[in-house]
Formats: sequence, C-alpha cells, structure tokens
Amino acid sequence: MRISGIVQGVGFRPFVYNLASAARLAGFVGNDTDGVFIELEGDEARLERFISDLERLAPPAARIQRIDVAEVPPHGATSFRIVASHHAATGTALVSPDLRTCDDCLAELRDPADRRYGYAFINCTNCGPRFTITEQTPYDRPNTTMAPFGMCRGCLAEYHDPADRRFHAQPNACPECGPAISSVPHAEDPIRDARRRIAAGEIVAVKGLGGYHLACDATSDRAIGLLRERKGRIDKPFAVMVADPATAAAIARVDSDEARLLTSRERPIVLLRRRPDTVVSDLVAPGNGHLGIMLPYTPLHHLLVEPGDCWVMTSGNLSEEPIAIDNAEALDRLAGLADAFVLHNRDIHVPCDDSVVRMLDGAEYPIRRSRGYAPFPVPLPFDAAPLLATGGELKATFCLAAGRDGFMSQHIGDMENLETLDAFTRAVDHFISLFRIEPEVIAADLHPGYLSTRWAERSPLPVVKVQHHHAHVASVMAEHGFRDRVIGFAFDGTGYGTDGTVWGGEVLLADYDGFERVGHLRSALLPGGDSAVRHPGKMALSHLDAAGIPWSDDLPPVMSLVPGERALLTTQLERLINTVPTTSMGRLFDAVSALTGVRQIATYEAQAAIELEALVDLTEGCSYEFDLQDQNGPLIMDPQPVLAAIVDDLRGAVEPGVIAARFHTAVASMIVEVAERIRTRTGITTVGLSGGVFQNVTLTHAAANALGERGFAVLTHRLVPPNDGGLALGQAVIAATRR
Repeated sequence: MRISGIVQGVGFRPFVYNLASAARLAGFVGNDTDGVFIELEGDEARLERFISDLERLAPPAARIQRIDVAEVPPHGATSFRIVASHHAATGTALVSPDLRTCDDCLAELRDPADRRYGYAFINCTNCGPRFTITEQTPYDRPNTTMAPFGMCRGCLAEYHDPADRRFHAQPNACPECGPAISSVPHAEDPIRDARRRIAAGEIVAVKGLGGYHLACDATSDRAIGLLRERKGRIDKPFAVMVADPATAAAIARVDSDEARLLTSRERPIVLLRRRPDTVVSDLVAPGNGHLGIMLPYTPLHHLLVEPGDCWVMTSGNLSEEPIAIDNAEALDRLAGLADAFVLHNRDIHVPCDDSVVRMLDGAEYPIRRSRGYAPFPVPLPFDAAPLLATGGELKATFCLAAGRDGFMSQHIGDMENLETLDAFTRAVDHFISLFRIEPEVIAADLHPGYLSTRWAERSPLPVVKVQHHHAHVASVMAEHGFRDRVIGFAFDGTGYGTDGTVWGGEVLLADYDGFERVGHLRSALLPGGDSAVRHPGKMALSHLDAAGIPWSDDLPPVMSLVPGERALLTTQLERLINTVPTTSMGRLFDAVSALTGVRQIATYEAQAAIELEALVDLTEGCSYEFDLQDQNGPLIMDPQPVLAAIVDDLRGAVEPGVIAARFHTAVASMIVEVAERIRTRTGITTVGLSGGVFQNVTLTHAAANALGERGFAVLTHRLVPPNDGGLALGQAVIAATRR
C-alpha cells in the first residue's frame, strides 16, 4: 500500500503499527519522499478490514489524499515493524502544518507529578511543531531542527514503545534532553519575569513557533501606545491572545461557529465582534468593530498567558519588515522595540505568521492563510505541469504546483522592500527542496512594477503573465473545482488592466483559458497615483468631480483639506497632472468612507473601508442605487446617484451608520442586477466573488444571499483569501491551462 497526503509527522506510522498488530498482520511501514509505504501479509479478510479501518480510524491530524493498493508475493513475515525511512531525489511527501498543543500534553504540562510539568516544549504524535522545523522530507528527526537534541533514556523508551502516544514522535523531548527557554535580561524564571514585566506595562519579545511575537498588556493604553510608537504602526489592529474561550467571550461576541474555530487545531486569529464594555483598550483596534483573538497554541503560550489575561501578540518586526526568527537577529532588530526577551534554543527553519479568519454564513472565511494551514496543498481541478506562481505585491504568497496539488505558501508579507523579497526567495527555495518540484514555468502578475513580477522575469524559465482580476476569479473557481465559465466579480483596490489603467471594479466572463471584461465601475482619477490609497479624502473629491457634484464647504473631505490644497487638487484633476484613471471598487469604498466623515487619511491598507463597515446599521432597510449603463461595450456601473444621495443624506443629518448601511446594500443590489443582465445574455448561472473588497463580510453576505435567492450558484472563498493572498492559486491554474 502507498498512502499520500498529510501522513508524516501526525503519528501515522505508529497508528499503522498498532492497527496491523491488533489485526495480527505481518509486514512493515515506513516513510519516504512520497508519503507512507506499507507492506502487509495475512488472512484476506483481515487485510480487507485493515484497508477499511486505515482511513476510518486515521489520526486526527492526518489527511489522506490517496490510497494505492497492489498485490506482491508474500515473504512469510511473522511480525509487523516500522522500518527506516527511504530517501530519494524525487517524490512529493506532504508536510503537516504545525499543530496546537493537544489536551493530553496540556494535562501533563499542568500536572506537578509529571516529569514534563511546566515544560515549554512538550509534544507528542498528535501535536507540536511540524512545518516550521522541517528542513527536508522524509519527516524524521535528523531532517528537522530537533536534530541537535539527542533523546534521553526516558524519551527514547517512549519513542520506541508502540503503546505510548510518543511512539515515533519526532520532536519528542523533555527538560533533561530537549530545548530550553532563557531570557534577556537573565532571569531565574523567564516565565514569571515576563508576566511581571507585562503587568508593569513593558513590552516583551517572545520566540514562538514560526517567529517572534511582541507581547504587552492589551488592557493598557500606555503599553499599547508605547508599542505603536516603537513599531511604527499607527492604527493597524493588533491581535490579542487570551487563555481560554471564556476570556474570549468576555471581550467579544462569540457564536458557536466562532467558538469552534477559536478552539480548532489550526488555532488562527479569529475576527470577532468586540463587546462595547470590553476591558481591551480601544488602541488595540481603533475604529474597528472587531477584535482579532486567538488562543494559545504552544506550551510556552499556555505557561505565559493565564485565565483572565488579555495580551497583545503581534509579529516581531518593524512595520513592513519580515518577522524575526533567529535569536541573534531578534536581539539586534527588536532591541528598540522590546524591553525584554523570552528566547529558546530550538531553531525556526521556516518563518510563519499567524493565520487570520472570519466566519461567513457559518463557514470559515480566510483573510490570511499561514500557520496551521500552510503548507497543506489546495486541490487543483486538473493536472498541472510543474510550475511556480509568484502572486502579487500585497499580502504576498506563492503557489508551487504539480499534478493535482497547489502548495500555497505561508504569508510572506507586502513585497515592497528587498528584505521581504529575500524572504520570498528563501521560502520559494525551501518549497522546491521540500516538495521536490522543479518548476518548468513561472506565472506572474501583469503589473510591470511588482517586485514579484521582476523576480519572475529574472528567472531563466518562461514567464506567463496573468491579469490580476482574472487570477482573482480563477482562484475562487479553482477552490471549488469549477471548470465552466462564471460571471466573476473581482472587486479590489488595485490591479493592472490590459489597457494599462488601474482596474478594481471588474465584472468578467471568465474560465481558466481567458476572460471577457463585460462590466466595470465608472472610472475616476487617482490623484497622485498610488498615494491616493493613503488619502481617501482626495479620492472622495475625485469621485465627486467625476460625478459632477460640487465640492461644497460643508462636506467632510473638503473640510479636511489644508489651505491651498483644494486649488492644487482642482488643477491636478482638470489638467490630468500625475493622475491615473481607475475603476477600483476599493477606492470607491474609501471615497464613501471619507465623504461620510469616517476616514480622510489612511495609515494602513483598507482602513477607510474597514471603519465604514464597522459603522453599518444592520436595522436599516433602505438603499441607494447605482446607474447601470448598458450600451455598446462593457456595462458601466455608475455611482453618481449613490454619491448624490449620500451628499443629500449628509445635509439631512442622517446618521453615518445609516449611510454606511445604504451604501453596502446598494453595492450588493448592483451585483445582483448586473448578474441578472449577464445571465439574460449568456445563460450563465454561476457567480464568483473575489478580490480584497470581499473581505467585507457585510457586503459578501448580502450579495451572496441575494444572488442565491435569484437562483444563482455562488462561489465564495473557503480555502484561500479573497484578497491578494489567494492570487497565486488563480495564476497557477491559468498558467497550467495555457501550458
């Protein structure tokens, strides 16, 4: 038998050993560079029962993709054993994502009578580090960063005992033989010292599973203000770690689906609606209706964060830099950010940030796919030749694909500097080595200025350029294994169009072979080009100008202008000085946010839209209405009547939450109306929703439900993010089709 999938590092060989021994079957099991191989001989009925039980009773962290069975001549074996791993130059064994601490290990961690009481690196076959410590496959201790730690007699006995849950647990260790924590400045008890410092308002750098965190008291305005000042992070939300679901429920509203996600083995950051009376400081997520909350997922976290604690746990880096993973590097790079360090001496081979998810209609909706999910592959809808898709610029990820597997990388970061580009290159090299896939072609975004595109162009391999929004639509299609044409709504902030302008409010008739642009938002000018992203107020005035609506002094974006700025902006728009036309829906959300008085200057991506969504009054039943101009060529979605109605509502002293609700409903209704018109023309009844704007679950829920009520099948993201973090998957399937 040959088993492929996540079958290494999850206790699969011990499981097979015990299953075969219980069935009185002889033979052997081992790892190789393709997965797990098993040879069995015995009574035919027992063999059949073994095959049936193998998938039904597999370890909880295992994910079997395929079981191949063939008959071979019997050897007359009389016992079953685990054999040495086979190493080969080829083969694609899957690597398990890192696993949160299991309940059995947690009980031992807290038991004073246990020899691993309070040990920060307790693990077993059901939990612990996997992806972040794996240097190469097969997944055996010598191929991980645990190689320097030789097991003591007690750990070796567990490792070789079929009845022990640490039977062949590769990171198995204890205080006598395994990794250890330390601190800078030195403290006899690093855990107690870190807790004392956090309580006193200090910032502590903590070496975690995939990199360093910066930790501080989430209830302290002073501590968070200090962290923002040192990190250079003005308003962007911080994640909060709490010890248990009860503490999470005390600071945020948690329904049963969200509770399940919080406690899942992936342990992502879950975006939850914050309670109005929460003890968490407003500075944690200013202007945001949600808190990003996660539970501890390593033994060290469980020791540090106690019930009732609310700690900020944010990535250990300066803003826009890659996360720190090495002790010497962290002590150097984070010296100006942290007052103290909790270190350990187990190397992190792969940097891996925390994942971020929301719930959408009772199902998981990824915002950032990283720790706990990567590098588990996304199934492709057809066989692909070996290729590498390099993604975009923001929220960068890549996809290494071959056969039916699309290996999506962990979150790399925004590709806006050489440090992140270097991290991207190292991650690509590691994936190629880990999965033994040598790409024959590289897929890249059409934008000539993206660092990822330039990186691809420097490769000796042929490069396939993929239009940004086509990749978005293809990504959501690929998730669902959908192979026919769809009506794709690709709404985001910025994407390079085939006409050289900035797209972002696109309606495409698309499949993997190509697309037709059948609709788009009416264009407006980006004043200052990319700098308009940071100035929603100027974007609002540009949209008003395009709509023929005067800039009266009572409008918030006009009032926000400094003296002389109004005349300069007027001249810029009239004479087309340093302006670029855009159809971006993301920039329209920015404009409405500014017009409503919510946000005139943005300090992080999508801030204006996030704060607008936070204001939505869910009891409001009215809506604005777009003008749909359906003449020769693409259908034009004109927001002029929406903007005019917002101005009227502002002058009528309508509450911002009502305006926000009416605008969201207008966009959802417009999506349905456009889909109806295209269905009438083409007969296509499947709609795909992708792009960063659809991170907004208020919009996505409203649009998907309304489309469903009209008889459309709706594809939304469940495996990769709708934002540019999922772009590489779409590039991969498009490039595979072209090849």
